[in-house]
Amino acid sequence: MKNKLRGSILLLLTTIIWGSAFVSQKTAMEHMPPYSFQAVRCTLGFLIMIPLVALFDRNKEDGKTFLQRWHSKELWKVGAICGVCLFAACNLQQLALVDVAPGKSGFLTAMYIVFVPIIGLFRRKRVSKWMPLSIALAVLGLYLLCCVETLSIQPGDLMLLGCAVAFAIQINVVDHYVRRIDALRMNAIQILVCTVLSAICAVSTEQVSISAITQCIPEIAHVGFLSMGLCYGMQILGQRDLDQAPAAMIMSLEAAFALLFDWLILKTSLTTEEIWGCIILFIAIIPAQIEPKAKSRSL
Repeated sequence: MKNKLRGSILLLLTTIIWGSAFVSQKTAMEHMPPYSFQAVRCTLGFLIMIPLVALFDRNKEDGKTFLQRWHSKELWKVGAICGVCLFAACNLQQLALVDVAPGKSGFLTAMYIVFVPIIGLFRRKRVSKWMPLSIALAVLGLYLLCCVETLSIQPGDLMLLGCAVAFAIQINVVDHYVRRIDALRMNAIQILVCTVLSAICAVSTEQVSISAITQCIPEIAHVGFLSMGLCYGMQILGQRDLDQAPAAMIMSLEAAFALLFDWLILKTSLTTEEIWGCIILFIAIIPAQIEPKAKSRSL
């Protein structure tokens, strides 16, 4: 019970910070191109992880040194897979924020909660019998949120759906391995992979100046130290203490916090159809997370 409470608190704090990060990501786009922003953000996230890993190492009594604990093929394999997913998700999200408001972005990103159990089927995890209802509601919510005025899904909307799929894969990988590997080291590795890939894309396709970076210091510090470094570590630790369904439910609150901070800080308003789309998307999350009943054994 104590572990579940700790995991719930960690994930709730994570979702609050992630929700507020959409605003920082949006305002930073006024000065920095997306890949460059992600590269700098992830660099800060990685730098904060190293002392955190060292701090948590103080409580370990396995006889290994700080460097020896990095010598694990499975740790690096899982970190690399999650890092590629994180690179795809974060950069698709950042690219979409050029045209999509933070509040709306939060709800489209939160679609990963519906995709998580669907992808879990490939791991032979049983899903809720209510999954078809979740998918139907999600489609209706997406239509109201994205298509009522334009009658089509825009490129930014598709990027955010791709972002949601990438996050769903990352969550499934974390759920599968988190109890077998060093969670904080895995987070450091996935951030490092995301940093390198983002930097390669930035150098290849963008130009950014030091002055542009200095104009975004508050936003970079927010999403680098907190959203990237601290929060992804808290996500992994929180998932370790909770089952996948309740963990996903808590993380889905990211969408509500994104909308709240978007309204409070950027004063962005939604149409009636978009508000209903957000509500229906949020409702769609619930039946997808109902745990399927275990099959009873006959005596």
